[in-house]
Amino acid sequence: MQKLVKLCIAIGGFLIVTGLILTGTVFLILSNIIDVTVFTDQITMALLTLMFLAVAAADIIVAAILLLKRRK
Repeated sequence: MQKLVKLCIAIGGFLIVTGLILTGTVFLILSNIIDVTVFTDQITMALLTLMFLAVAAADIIVAAILLLKRRK
């Protein structure tokens, strides 16, 4: 049961960070700060995908470290 709780904490942290990034992006689009056509370019789409993957990887690493520190 304890491992399930730790897994939920890690997944929850990942979802919170991803949600904040997506919410910020939508806010910038709705505020007309970012043009929607910017995201249609293939290079930009690839860079955004890599950015989301990097954030996800960093969030998972931090969550794992926090979970390991919590054990001690």
